Amino acid sequence: MFQSDTPLSEVSRPPSHIEASIAGTKLTPPRAARRLLPREALLARLVATRRQRVVLLRGPAGSGKTTTLVTWRQALLSFDFDVAWLSLTADDNDPARFFDCLLASLAEVDPAMVCEVAQLSGEDWEASKIEHRMIMLVSGMARRSRELVLMLDDVQHLTDPLVTLALQHLIDYAPAHFHLIVASRSALQLSLWRFESQGQCSEFDLRDLRFSPAESEQFLRDQLGEIDSRDAQVLYELTGGWIAGLQLFAVDLKSRRDGRYACIQVHDARAFADYFEREVLTRLAPEDLELLACLSICDRFCPSLCATLMGQPHALVPMSTRLVHLEAENLFLEQVSGRDRETWYRLHPLLREVLQARVATLSEAERRALHAKAWRWFDQHGFVDEAVRHSVLADEPQAAADMVQACAPALVAQGELGQIAGLLRQLPHDVVEARFDLRLLAAHLQLAARNLDVAEQSIQSMQVEAAGGGLDEHQRFTLTLLCGLVALQRDDTEALAAILPELQRPPAHTDDFKLSGCSTITSWMHMYRGEYETAREVLKNGTRREGAPRVDLLARCLTGMSHALEGRMVIAEGIYREVLKDAEKFGAAYIGATCMATGLLGDALYELNDFDAARTMIEERVDFMERVSIPDIVLSAFVTLSAAHSLERRPLEAYAYIERLEDYALRYRLDRLLAHALRESVRLSLMQGEMDQADAALKRAAALGARYADATRGTALEVRVATERARIDMSLHRKAFDDARSRLLPLVAMSEEGGRWRRAASLRVQLALAELARGSDRSARDNLLAAIQLGHRLGLQRTLVDATPDLPQLLDAILQREALEPVLAFYVQRLDACANTAGAGLSAAQAADAGGGIKALSERETEVLELLAMAMPNKRIARVLGVAPETVKWHLKNIYMKLGVSGRDEAAARLRDFSGGIPPVQRPE
Repeated sequence: MFQSDTPLSEVSRPPSHIEASIAGTKLTPPRAARRLLPREALLARLVATRRQRVVLLRGPAGSGKTTTLVTWRQALLSFDFDVAWLSLTADDNDPARFFDCLLASLAEVDPAMVCEVAQLSGEDWEASKIEHRMIMLVSGMARRSRELVLMLDDVQHLTDPLVTLALQHLIDYAPAHFHLIVASRSALQLSLWRFESQGQCSEFDLRDLRFSPAESEQFLRDQLGEIDSRDAQVLYELTGGWIAGLQLFAVDLKSRRDGRYACIQVHDARAFADYFEREVLTRLAPEDLELLACLSICDRFCPSLCATLMGQPHALVPMSTRLVHLEAENLFLEQVSGRDRETWYRLHPLLREVLQARVATLSEAERRALHAKAWRWFDQHGFVDEAVRHSVLADEPQAAADMVQACAPALVAQGELGQIAGLLRQLPHDVVEARFDLRLLAAHLQLAARNLDVAEQSIQSMQVEAAGGGLDEHQRFTLTLLCGLVALQRDDTEALAAILPELQRPPAHTDDFKLSGCSTITSWMHMYRGEYETAREVLKNGTRREGAPRVDLLARCLTGMSHALEGRMVIAEGIYREVLKDAEKFGAAYIGATCMATGLLGDALYELNDFDAARTMIEERVDFMERVSIPDIVLSAFVTLSAAHSLERRPLEAYAYIERLEDYALRYRLDRLLAHALRESVRLSLMQGEMDQADAALKRAAALGARYADATRGTALEVRVATERARIDMSLHRKAFDDARSRLLPLVAMSEEGGRWRRAASLRVQLALAELARGSDRSARDNLLAAIQLGHRLGLQRTLVDATPDLPQLLDAILQREALEPVLAFYVQRLDACANTAGAGLSAAQAADAGGGIKALSERETEVLELLAMAMPNKRIARVLGVAPETVKWHLKNIYMKLGVSGRDEAAARLRDFSGGIPPVQRPE
């Protein structure tokens, strides 16, 4: 979506060559140069803990934690466990970076598990947002049945409180088949007492990890070929069974002609470093020592990179031979796997620390020169993330910024916003602020993350600069396009109309992605101005792209939406089904299009009276929709879910979804969505006989509608219509039929003039009811007949049935003597059957023993259930317990599963059954 002012030819490459931001070598364990020493006793103890929630390997550097993990991993794979691996470094001690690494690791096992949460980007990493992300992640895990193990190596690098919080949420919320295994030099700042008390947590320390005398001797024999047992015992005593110390002595002995060793204690990392520096490194060939020191600046390296760092770019074969030799000498080199054909290595952390101390003695210019060689090599080979990091360390941030700008258009077009966010985070703040294109890119990421206030502030600041001149036409157009995206997210058709002339004049050579963005937002505006054919024409002309299925899928969704707004639900349903089918073929990369199609198809299915399928389909993805979808999808999803639960006799669930819609509308200041939430609240309250609640919602709706009394088009008009319909619902309920009629007549005319035929059909049913009650039989007949004819033409069902609960009586009273043509008469019968569709009521599981399920709940789940039984909404439960609403939702899902129920009402009924009908004690907030 964004272009660079000065694109570099060497970094502008096809999108297919752009690598993911997480190096594949972090996601696979190192491969030992020799066969690992079998440690059956330790392995048996480790395997015995395989179904525990958390297992910690804790010991100093060089105590064999990584080697133990590798051996343990092989054993777990033999048990048919799925095992994800992640090697951590100090660079990962950042919430966003750690989350990216975590998702990349789990995606190696199953990309579908993380596909939804992986789409989240942005800088909002406060505690509540981290909790939300982790809950989305564990929800993906919960959809799998296989045992899943996550191995984290070198966790001592994770000291950021927010990273620790993310790990805590992962441990607390993950399903029972998830197991976390961590290796760390230091104790974890995590609360594990609950798992310890349940026998779900174990720790292995240095006493468990160090070699026994027999294992030490066997290890030395494997390394040296032969060693006297007395010498092996001496070395064991010098090292205390510390594995790195034994390995160091083995390396040292092989290099000494006299076969002797220094009689010093090497029990820890400090002694190791001193000994290695004094006794081993000094005897290395100067060229090998220089090579190893240069390599210590990189997390991973291959022969080609080594040759470049040494200033010998063409000496590939000799460099490969040297690395093979160093690995064979067991000089603390570990081979790791990558996603390419290169042979990758990394240095043992202890050796790397020793060598980095040597690099620190170099001059600043020499260190920068090393990083400069590294970033150019990584850049030439397509490893953008590492290239940017080394470029910044080389004090060449402008080159780093050039690389980010060059790869951004392709990454945005592919939907890889998370990778772009990671690249931007590596750049110094002043560099980003100094480049207008990078500021445009950052604002786009904030919009994608729905940090609308932050994005708007940034855009307004850039608009002030643009007014002073100095921008090229592409930058001005991109800024205008961002303003259009803000208008779309803010549900503001008038703001979009104001910039429409600029959007219709894109500069020459504007890339296809920007053009498709223009077509998306302008078609949306035309829809809400009643210009449906124009909207479809804009979409058709704006998506003539080859090889861009995401753009095509979104355009088809919007085309279906334009038909749905007119009321052509059968046409819309067919479009949505095809889009969903095609989007799911592409997997995680197209989850945004999948969710959009799901939300819209759910609305269509509900209209066709398949409300159970609609509810099931939307609920699987509603959390993600709320996070990333445009307001229209969120509105459709929540209203559909509320209506479906209401039909299935779960009023508390129905209220909960309308409450979520209201919260969403208030959070983003979306008055149209708030108007619909208030109208649905009035309707639900009237259905439940809650008149006080209905009056309160109506009063708020009236106040909101008064602010839009003069609106004549666009989304502003939709606010006015929704609030007016709330008044009509109340008037019909109170039998104020004259007032209802006076409000209905202009709305019917307005809807039909604007082509909103679905709404017009519903309003005519209500008008027929009002006219019949007033004694105007002829007018009642004409309006009902018009509604039926319109509904039949469009394929509507629930629109007419939901207009009034009295539809069957209305049909009987008005049309009983009407000689309808056979097709229309059959349609009336279908409406009557649809109106008599009742929810299944309480589930059959409720007939089972209630106590068993209740006893399976945890203490916190019991607290949540007791508050739920008091008819508390999720927000209030969260306030009482001092947790986030997302946490309450997660607990509710677990409660429903354990009780075998499908919603709040059934869960509350199970608690009442178990307690003998005694209500829970009211808790203070």
